[in-house]
Amino acid sequence: MPKTIAAAELPGLAGTTLEPSSWLKITQQRINQFADATNDHQFIHVSRIKAALTPFRKPIAHGFLSMSLLSYLNAENALLPDNLKMVINYGSDKLRFLAPVKVGKRIRSHQTIVDVTEKKPGQWLVKTEVSVEIEGEEKPALVATMLTLMIVA
Repeated sequence: MPKTIAAAELPGLAGTTLEPSSWLKITQQRINQFADATNDHQFIHVSRIKAALTPFRKPIAHGFLSMSLLSYLNAENALLPDNLKMVINYGSDKLRFLAPVKVGKRIRSHQTIVDVTEKKPGQWLVKTEVSVEIEGEEKPALVATMLTLMIVA
């Protein structure tokens, strides 16, 4: 559950590590829906038969599917300023896909706030280092530096 703080406390959050998100299972249905939404039907994602012939032995999630879930996963334990009007995905400074997420695996996000800058009065740019853990795996699915713009009243 997101926690509300005073907007004046935002700059002091640099270096804060948040609790990991809850686990989210990556199903074949979710992968297929993402393939349909993006027109990316590569066999490694959508064909159990063809994927079984690869070193992965089963379908894997699109890297961009894992990345797209960051908004959902990261929101669970976010620290949000009071009088928040909106949160805008501002982009990413870095994104690397390190390990495939096989169908049926569960993932969760880990976040550390790196920097908070007031761009304009009431507009806070939050830079967060994020990794997506794959349950039972050593390597994370991805690491990213995410940018979020928080606009307060």
